[in-house]
Amino acid sequence: HTTHTQHGRQQTSIDQAKMAQSSLLVRGGTVVNADVSFKADVFIQDGIISAVGADLPVPPGTQVVDATGKLVMPGGIDTHTHMQLPFMGTVAVDDFYHGTQAAVAGGTTMILDFVIEKRGQSLIEAYELWRSWADPKVVCDYSFHMAVTWWSDQVAREMEILVRDYGINSFKTFMAYKDVMMLDDAGLYQTWKKCAEIGALAQVHAENGDLIDEQSKEMIAKGITGPEGHELCRPEEVEGEATARAITIANRANCPLYVVHVMSKCAAKAVIAAREKGYVVFGEPIAAGLGTDGSNYWNKCWRHGAGHVMGPPLRPDPNTPRYLMDLLASGDLLCVGTDNCTFNANQKAMGKEDFRKIPNGVNGTEDRMSIVWEKGVYAGKLTPNQFVAVTSTNAAKVFNIYPRKGVIAVGSDADLVVWDADATRVISKDTHHHAVDFNIFEGMEVHGVPLVTVSRGKVVWENGQLKTVAGSGKFVPRPPFAPMAFSRTIQRVKTNEHCLMDDRDLDKYGHGVMDRQPYTGPVIDLSKPQGQPQPPRAAAAPAQAQRAAGTPVPQPQPQTPSGQPASAQAGRQPPGGHSSHIFG
Repeated sequence: HTTHTQHGRQQTSIDQAKMAQSSLLVRGGTVVNADVSFKADVFIQDGIISAVGADLPVPPGTQVVDATGKLVMPGGIDTHTHMQLPFMGTVAVDDFYHGTQAAVAGGTTMILDFVIEKRGQSLIEAYELWRSWADPKVVCDYSFHMAVTWWSDQVAREMEILVRDYGINSFKTFMAYKDVMMLDDAGLYQTWKKCAEIGALAQVHAENGDLIDEQSKEMIAKGITGPEGHELCRPEEVEGEATARAITIANRANCPLYVVHVMSKCAAKAVIAAREKGYVVFGEPIAAGLGTDGSNYWNKCWRHGAGHVMGPPLRPDPNTPRYLMDLLASGDLLCVGTDNCTFNANQKAMGKEDFRKIPNGVNGTEDRMSIVWEKGVYAGKLTPNQFVAVTSTNAAKVFNIYPRKGVIAVGSDADLVVWDADATRVISKDTHHHAVDFNIFEGMEVHGVPLVTVSRGKVVWENGQLKTVAGSGKFVPRPPFAPMAFSRTIQRVKTNEHCLMDDRDLDKYGHGVMDRQPYTGPVIDLSKPQGQPQPPRAAAAPAQAQRAAGTPVPQPQPQTPSGQPASAQAGRQPPGGHSSHIFG
């Protein structure tokens, strides 16, 4: 049986014999959930949390992790990764094995990656391909977002199938990468209407792809070929405009929208403005945008600058990271991803003479938790509970896997991290667990270190050592209609208050079809030849009006070329009365 105690703690009477079967006890720590913190032991059996409470018994054969004086938190959920992504003719070097190893080394126990099909390719075919890459390699749990890079009736049908049968509940669209992944506004609208219908969260990469395409050509024509050109051709207003446009389109489709990698003040302000109006929109900053900035594009070392190239780019404004962290603290931005997509120096060098050919992507999944702790909690902007919310719980809720993930509670998956808030470490490519030869946070000292990471009830990271097994992670299906995303839009449909008009227009005009008399007059027939437009008829002259009224009208006198009446010049004409002027 289960006994419920105050502050959400739960304690379960457990059969002693069963305890010894694949059991683990995390003892003596402070459990930190998004809503509450309390001292408790956590007992785990067969990958599930079985008990949370004080002074739990230790059955024979149980592995014990001492968390005395440490924090015990839900494992992190990285909402945005691209492991072994084929991109720009090459493949990201962090595959699903190295990428998930880096994740657990940093305290993250689940990643949400992306299936990105080629234009014209079956979405289900692409999904199956990505699963074949991931399943044998992952060392922690994972799930997939699905990209939509083209639109057709086939895509619409496959979206339904993916949601119903394959556990997909989010679809990403691109407003950038013209002629490769980018959808036009009509494609976005159709995709998001379908998302709303089937209960899937719409995601968007928001940049104005047409402007980027044009301005990147202009940069090359001006001789700007280095990494700085990447930022110059896609400044933050290009991201801000697209973000505002995407929010408008999603609102018209009555579809919740999740804006991935919010990188700038302009984009963040668009999200804030929409949320103030009641639009259902969520913003995701990433570790890179919180931990560093775009001044790196102007570094004298080309490799250093290229190592930071990603889309949207990091912003040169040094205040942007603090601004984005403040919005996480206020709740205006939801959760933190990484956009982890790594390329080695020789891959980045494809663009050594043309920044457009530099593969876009940076690291982040190993350092995400420590970056957020350093820039958030240690800086006094986030509480430990808020830290849990933005690194785990909010993601679990918006992608509909809560309370399976994102909380330490009886019945939840045993994914957790023992965290030393006082410990420090220095980030470096020489010590990280990524496969890439570069780290954008190189040399940064951070407070907050994961001592032990538990995934699916197994210790996979302890005291600086990986204890992982390839393929031990599992795909996590996600049901549609996440309440956090859809409860408001569903209710608005029920009450006819959705996005047809804003509230003021509804109050003014009312609902439904207008009741009015039909027009019965003539309608132009465009099948017949149309005459040339006639010049407007001149207004009646004053003299005509006077005649019509019976008023005498003085007769006008002939004018000379000088504009004077002819009688006025008669005395000055030559003999014979002929003028010397020539009239044409």
